[in-house]
Amino acid sequence: MNAVDSIILNFNEVRRRSIKVWTSIPADRLQWRPDSEAMNCLEMIRHVLESEHYYHLAIKNQGSLTEFHSPFENRPYTTAESEISFAEPYRKQFMDTIRSFSENDLENIKIDRSDAGYIRNLGDMLLRVAYHETIHTGQLLDYLRTAGIPRINIWD
Repeated sequence: MNAVDSIILNFNEVRRRSIKVWTSIPADRLQWRPDSEAMNCLEMIRHVLESEHYYHLAIKNQGSLTEFHSPFENRPYTTAESEISFAEPYRKQFMDTIRSFSENDLENIKIDRSDAGYIRNLGDMLLRVAYHETIHTGQLLDYLRTAGIPRINIWD
């Protein structure tokens, strides 16, 4: 297995586990949030999916975008399944982009996000995109614990 294959495997495993958590949240609890300043469960799911699309475009641009028109904007919040389904074509495009990179690209392509305080090589950036999702999936597990909602086992 080469580095690109490992990165794809990591993205797929992260998403598989995220989907288990997202789809386990009862419909009547999707609007739950731990406090008034926090995202609710459905907002956090969308944040993860929308951010991945932004990161994909930033990676293709080799840096932050000066303009971002989100396909998620103005979509009503309905269900976790609806969010996942809507994001699927964007996810496929992102995975296809990752598959197009060589191992050399992972080290030598730089992603300039100086506006956000960093410049990373492509491999580092891709791992951080997946890490972003894992952090929010962990947050949702904490939301469920705090709300007294049973948590699905993601450790299979």
